[in-house]
Amino acid sequence: MISAGILGTGSALPEKVITNRDLEKMVDTSDQWITERTGIKERRQAAPGETTSHLSVKAARKALSMAGLSAKDLDLIICSTISPDMPLPSTAAFIQHKLGARACCSFDLAAACSGFLFGLTVAEQFIRTGKAKYVLVVGAELLSRYLDYTDRATCVIFGDGVAAGIVGPVEPPSGILAAEMHTDGQFAEHLYIPAGGATTPASIKSVESGGHYIKMRGNELFKVAVRSLEDVSRRVMAQAKVCPEQLNLFIPHQANQRITDAVRERLGVSPEKVYSNISRVGNTSSASIPICLDECVRGGRIKKGDLILMSAFGAGVTWGAVLMRW
Repeated sequence: MISAGILGTGSALPEKVITNRDLEKMVDTSDQWITERTGIKERRQAAPGETTSHLSVKAARKALSMAGLSAKDLDLIICSTISPDMPLPSTAAFIQHKLGARACCSFDLAAACSGFLFGLTVAEQFIRTGKAKYVLVVGAELLSRYLDYTDRATCVIFGDGVAAGIVGPVEPPSGILAAEMHTDGQFAEHLYIPAGGATTPASIKSVESGGHYIKMRGNELFKVAVRSLEDVSRRVMAQAKVCPEQLNLFIPHQANQRITDAVRERLGVSPEKVYSNISRVGNTSSASIPICLDECVRGGRIKKGDLILMSAFGAGVTWGAVLMRW
């Protein structure tokens, strides 16, 4: 059977940095309050002219270059995003055109913070079945466009960023060893954007009421996130017959440093094996894990043969994990 692995990575962050000190001037908060509760010190904000597809193409070109491929080699493009360029058509269609890729299958996937892992798992199926050879998976978010900067529960957490991975065939024992995806809609309104869809179409009333901003019940999500991340991480390790001590690197979704610490402790993974960049970029939703992955690859943190566990939890609620050997 064909094994699927990541052949190249790339990321793109907007230039503008929003620090906690900047937010102190905008909302009732403080650097100490944000740092103690989230671990975040700064996050990026896209410029007015930057779009999700624009940054995605930057990241994709870096990933293609690392993989030694061109855009015309791609058989499939999956863009995981909850902040698309527009409702119609898909952001993946814009990425395909701007990259100069051939008319390959391209579509968006909406699984919020779990999105890149969902996309990675879908790409694996196409490769294993021989339906595709090279797949571009992008995690892309411009969440600053959906933030209410009077709501300190959300505006201090989320940031903008994009990252991409080229998924293709690899020689065993490298590749994805185990993967799981889950969704439980009973918690859907713990993290959501109520307006802008068919339920509440855009209108003067929906705009005036702030319905197009992210709404979050953080306290309710915390326990669900920790429990779900621990469970799905254990499940994929069990499937591959791997124990926490064998891991070389654990990359959790960068939602909150307290969540990362709690999951790490429950799993029994040593601190030096956990990668975190939340202090620098905040929560970038579906871009979170691939940004971390790209930083680790380019920084020499990942070597051939390493066992890497990635797990994420997001709106929906969704959660998932992927265990792979580099």
